[in-house]
Amino acid sequence: MKNNNKIFILLFAAATAALAAGCRNKDVEALGAVEKDRFLVKTEKAQVRSLEEYILLTGSVKALDEATLYPRTSGKLLRNVLREGDPVKKDETVALIERDEPGVVYEPAPVPSTLTGVIGRVYQDVGANVTPQTPIAMVVNQGMVRVAVDVPEKYSGKVFKDQRARVKVDAFPDRYFSGSVYRVSPVVDSRSRNTMVEVLVDNTDGNLKSGMFAEVRLIVAARGSALSVPAGAVVSEEGADYVFSPAEGGLARRVPVKTGIRTTEFVQVGGLREGDEVVTFGLYGLKDGSKIKVQN
Repeated sequence: MKNNNKIFILLFAAATAALAAGCRNKDVEALGAVEKDRFLVKTEKAQVRSLEEYILLTGSVKALDEATLYPRTSGKLLRNVLREGDPVKKDETVALIERDEPGVVYEPAPVPSTLTGVIGRVYQDVGANVTPQTPIAMVVNQGMVRVAVDVPEKYSGKVFKDQRARVKVDAFPDRYFSGSVYRVSPVVDSRSRNTMVEVLVDNTDGNLKSGMFAEVRLIVAARGSALSVPAGAVVSEEGADYVFSPAEGGLARRVPVKTGIRTTEFVQVGGLREGDEVVTFGLYGLKDGSKIKVQN
C-alpha cells in the first residue's frame, strides 16, 4: 500500500511539472513569435479629461481668530464660568479670580473674553494660584480657519492672493474643502528658502478643528476639457516633447506634441486628436520607424 502511495505521488509530481513546463513553453513560444528587432508595446487612447495642476503642500489648521485669556490680577481661580465648547461673546466673563490679600475683601475679578467664538481650552482648575502671566482659557472663532504652509522658493512665482486651493484632513479622507490664498509673505526665509502662505477655508459646519494636520493643493492651472494622454507616454528630449503612435505596417511613428497642464497621471497635449493611440509601455529604445507589436 505504501509503495502505491509513493507511485501516485511521483506520478502527480511529474504531471504537475509537465503542466508547468507546458505553460512556460507557451510563454516562450509567444515571445519567440515576436521578431528580435520588434518592440512589444502597450497603447492607450488620447482622451478629453478635466485636469488640475497643483502644488502639494502640508500644514496645520488654525482658527482664523484665537485668543488666550489672562487674569488682570493675582489670586486663586474661584470658578470657571464657561467650559470647553461653550459659546462666548466678546467681553463675557469666562472665569472669576479671588484676589488674595489678607485683611482686604474684594469682589471676584472677572476674566473677560476678548472676542466672540467658543471656548477651545480651559487651562486651570478651581483653586489654582494665578498671576497676570497665567493662561486661563483659549477662545477660538472657527467659522473660518486658516492653514499655513511653506512654499519652496522655486514655486513662489506660481502663488498669488485669492488663488484657489483644496484642503484635505485625515478625519475626512474622501472630502476636499475649498479655500483660497489670502496671505503671501513678501519675503523668502533665508534658511529654509520657503515662503509662508496662508490659505483661508470656510468652516461654517465646524468639521475642521484647530491643530489638525492638513494636505493643501494650490491650484496652479485647471482645464475642464483637456485632451490628454498618460504622463508616461510623453517623452522629453532636448527641450521638445513627443509621443509614439502605431502606424501602418506595424511601425512606430514619432509625433511631436505641445504639452500643457501636467498632473501625476496625465499630461495635456496638442498635436493629437481624441481617440489617437499612443504608446504607454515599451518606450525604452523606441525610435521613429521602429517595428512594434501592440500587446492586447
